[in-house]
Amino acid sequence: MKVNYWFRKFLGKEADDKIRAGVLIFAVAAFVFHLLIYLLHQFDFIEINGDAKTLVNSPLSSLYTPFSILLTYETYQLIRTLPSSFSTSVGKQYEVVTLLVVRDVFKRLADFDADDDWAINGELGLILLECITFLILFFTALSYRRSSDVSEISTVDESELDSFVHSKRIISLMLFVAFLGMAAYSFTTWTQAVIDGKGGVDREIFFSDFFTILILADILILLLSYRFTVDFANLARNTGFILSTVILRVAISAPGISAVILFTLSGILGLAILRISSEFVRDRKSSV
Repeated sequence: MKVNYWFRKFLGKEADDKIRAGVLIFAVAAFVFHLLIYLLHQFDFIEINGDAKTLVNSPLSSLYTPFSILLTYETYQLIRTLPSSFSTSVGKQYEVVTLLVVRDVFKRLADFDADDDWAINGELGLILLECITFLILFFTALSYRRSSDVSEISTVDESELDSFVHSKRIISLMLFVAFLGMAAYSFTTWTQAVIDGKGGVDREIFFSDFFTILILADILILLLSYRFTVDFANLARNTGFILSTVILRVAISAPGISAVILFTLSGILGLAILRISSEFVRDRKSSV
């Protein structure tokens, strides 16, 4: 079928292998280029003013570029996992956000002035909280990766299940097209802003819009799943996963401490849903 052909062509394993190889080369080249821009600015060969100056505050600023590229690739991986289980897809969302928080920590460390007061309630305190948030999100992501899929679509024959997977592949392809469009638009507008001296760096660029589209895709998949199961536990579990994604989306746009609290809340909620679901399925299987 055409859907399966296009899915394999753009989101299949062979396509992923080629994209991963290209991304690694591009990330290294971008890192070297950013570092070169920093050195040229330091020795006054070029002048960078405005918000764009945050890109050359220190050598650590150059880490922002390769991490942004790797984050984009991880987002592509997230789209690839969408036709698989709901929990696998949610786990990949946490992996993306974990790297997003790490990138923010790198940025704050690059901007951190050691001569400032080392007050825990200042910038240092926010770096500390973001590192704790990273550990929580990291643990959450690994928990989803380790966990087997606990969802069950009962009383579904093979043809119906294939139809469900086919529908999810269509959604993945649509999300992939949106991903390419948003990535191109975000990069173009941000580059133009940098040229104009207004190109600051923050996690809202691209990821805010993408997670909004991702939530819509998750809801559509949830609605499609109603065709195959009316089991409350599965439906409530998947609804909880969507809730955790919504919290992640709000956290991406939130400032300072608010973002840290929301990221942490999403991680704790995701772990709780995964644990409760695992226990429920284990108890149900043991009673059969």
